[in-house]
Amino acid sequence: DVVETQEHYKSRWRSIRIMYLTMFLSSVGFSIVIMSVWPYLQKIDPTADGSFLGWIIASYSIGQMVASPLFGLWSNYRPRREPLVVSSAISIAANCLYAYVHIPRSHNKYYMLTARALVGFGAGNVAAVRSYIAGATSLTERTSAMANTSACQAIGFILGPVFQTCFTLIGEEGITWKLIHLQLNMYTAPVLFGALLGVINIILIFAIFREHRVDDMGRQCKSVNFEGEESGVLDEDTEGNIDHVAVVAINFLFFVILFVFAVFETIATPLTMDMYSWTRKEAVFYNGIILCVVGIESVIVFMVVKMLSKRTGERAILHGGLLIILVGFFILLPWGKKLPNIQWQEIKNNSIPRTTSMEMLMPFWSWQAMQLPSNDTVEPVGCPVTQSWCLNTPMIYLAQYISSDILIGLGYPVCNVMSYTLYSKILGPKPQGIYMGWLTASGSGARILGPVFVSQVYTHLGPRWAFSLICGVVVVSLLVLEIVYKRLIAFSVRYGRMQE
Repeated sequence: DVVETQEHYKSRWRSIRIMYLTMFLSSVGFSIVIMSVWPYLQKIDPTADGSFLGWIIASYSIGQMVASPLFGLWSNYRPRREPLVVSSAISIAANCLYAYVHIPRSHNKYYMLTARALVGFGAGNVAAVRSYIAGATSLTERTSAMANTSACQAIGFILGPVFQTCFTLIGEEGITWKLIHLQLNMYTAPVLFGALLGVINIILIFAIFREHRVDDMGRQCKSVNFEGEESGVLDEDTEGNIDHVAVVAINFLFFVILFVFAVFETIATPLTMDMYSWTRKEAVFYNGIILCVVGIESVIVFMVVKMLSKRTGERAILHGGLLIILVGFFILLPWGKKLPNIQWQEIKNNSIPRTTSMEMLMPFWSWQAMQLPSNDTVEPVGCPVTQSWCLNTPMIYLAQYISSDILIGLGYPVCNVMSYTLYSKILGPKPQGIYMGWLTASGSGARILGPVFVSQVYTHLGPRWAFSLICGVVVVSLLVLEIVYKRLIAFSVRYGRMQE
């Protein structure tokens, strides 16, 4: 057995912290432009409609879903620095393309779609990041490291819109650098800032990041996928088959967790507008505050769960997190007798736009820039009469909605961290890149299908059916967890090399 030296320990944790930064930048790359995509799209291509905006928002997740297994597979057989640098370079190039989508004389919306898809493709490095952290930490360090990774991801989602807001001070016209045809304004500055962060990340990967691996007990060993500087191989620890039933179960549970959160995120604006007669501006403002609070709550939960898992174990916490999510959606079911206000004005004014299924793919904060048609002087509010369920479905009280937000904001980060932690422990010391790629892809697929599902069910059948079906999906996931509960153990524990 090769005992880890102090120098190796410091280098290992410096490399892990670089992975935290990479995860943070991937999240910022998504959220830093989300509030300005719609007005920028209207400016560069007036032919684009709200449905096409939905595809642009979805293209990020589609790109990440495609890229995650590829970068994961790459990281299994080559130094992880290669996929990390290449993915970051793709994101930088995509951000620069986004800044120049105003240049072509036609089809500008397709260039924007390509740029956002490539940013998502670059964010597929999440698989390589997670697999590195899994291989560079012992079992006792794993939960804390995965929680920190998820916390950095959450902070990136929170700070992205904050950065965007700061860049609005530049204005819509901004400054034009004629020599290179660059317009530096409130739409392009955020992506150029993201590109700059990507360049810094690449520099840090070359300067600080090193390939390290320790076994489940924390002993220094040679990297499985790359002949690095480390010495001492523990071949016997890689012997044994991975429990693929447990692997499939965690992929299913992770899909459900991301699916229900995507539904929660997507439904916020239409639900509050229908139930509380909020205008679009009010819905964006109030839900923006709620999202910020939920984000802060999630970061706190990420920190707390590290300590809690040492006492109760990851499986019990995952079970508890799913139960909290179930209660959160159960509370959202309409129980009272009072009906929501009906938007009768819509019958008289056919110019009011209807929400399509692809528009529902937009997270609620991207509605901020949506403008009413110029011939409308008053925005109709309430539940549209074209949604027939508005006439007979009781309203969801604001207290129900707030309570649900708090509970889902508590349950989601718990389940997110525990899924990654259990998954990495089940996979054991073998290269995890391709497996982490599939897990990331399943989450990306859930973020695509969740909004489509809720847009169809909520629009046509109403909140009672939508949230009942979600509760049913969570109940099924709890049953799956019960069935495989005893199999969700670490690779080393399964083969008797360590005690649970």
